[in-house]
Amino acid sequence: MIPIRDENPSRTFPLITLILILSNSLIWLYEWYISLNGEFFFERFIREFGLIPKNILTNPKTAITHMFLHGSWFHIISNMWVLWIFGDNVEYMMGRIKFILFYILCGLGSAALQVTISFIFGGVEIPMVGASGAISGILAAYMKFFPRARILSLVPFFFYFYFARIPAVIFIGFWFLSQIINGILFLPFSGLGGIAWWAHIGGFIFGLWLAPKFVDITRPRGSKKIVRIIRIH
Repeated sequence: MIPIRDENPSRTFPLITLILILSNSLIWLYEWYISLNGEFFFERFIREFGLIPKNILTNPKTAITHMFLHGSWFHIISNMWVLWIFGDNVEYMMGRIKFILFYILCGLGSAALQVTISFIFGGVEIPMVGASGAISGILAAYMKFFPRARILSLVPFFFYFYFARIPAVIFIGFWFLSQIINGILFLPFSGLGGIAWWAHIGGFIFGLWLAPKFVDITRPRGSKKIVRIIRIH
């Protein structure tokens, strides 16, 4: 399922969400630029600022910096798209200062679980990059705060795609289940790199636990009603 948008407009301007998107995008453009000079320069940059599990104690800054790096155009676009859809409402519910702290903490929680998995199942020398762990925490908070909000999604069915409005608790719950299934299936191949499934799982679990502690209780949770008629052919 591909999220198109949520039918839950934010009541405030999502300043921190936009700053995070802009920061990640500018850093990715820099990564892309140095890659034009050769893979050596790109790899050296990733090894310096990406999180390598076995080097976490000697290079602790990477626990933060890895959250702002990405490995491809698809990686950055998909992550920022999800952050744009779900981040504004979570930022509204927490307030700007708490939101950025929540984002960073979820990224750290996701990294902690993925590093642990790497030491147990292999892959301690493979750099980890991406905002997915922190964004997984945002998804968990969104599901916690707005379980009935509708997510307009593109749903594949054999060779066809359909638009469907799916409650957030189902959309995000199904996504999380898919992360667990893939995380378990790919455990034997942890030493080969690929998607850091357990970073997603760690960020989500940490975000689900942390979200109620960060919510601003003065914020109303009800979403504004939107009535639309859509014909799709």
